[in-house]
Amino acid sequence: MQALIKPIITEKYTAQADKFNRYGFVVDKRANKLEIKSAVEKLYGVSVIDINTQQYVGKVKTRNTTQGVAIGRVNRNKKAVVTLKEGDKIDFYASI
Repeated sequence: MQALIKPIITEKYTAQADKFNRYGFVVDKRANKLEIKSAVEKLYGVSVIDINTQQYVGKVKTRNTTQGVAIGRVNRNKKAVVTLKEGDKIDFYASI
């Protein structure tokens, strides 16, 4: 199982990375904190101090189109906020 799906790169998480050394990731729904910690440490070569996870419920979304009302659903996901040891950094833009 791949624990990490993708990093979250938003204005809020970028500010947290600069100020508190915290980074956000979308993770597998079945992944626990130990699996997330080992995946981050292995992939980025940093030391993880703390992990906070959040489960998000999928919502039903509607929108009006020319053919009528389209009803869809947003997928459920799980997010993890990872706090790193002071001095460690993750550069998401290094491979661009």
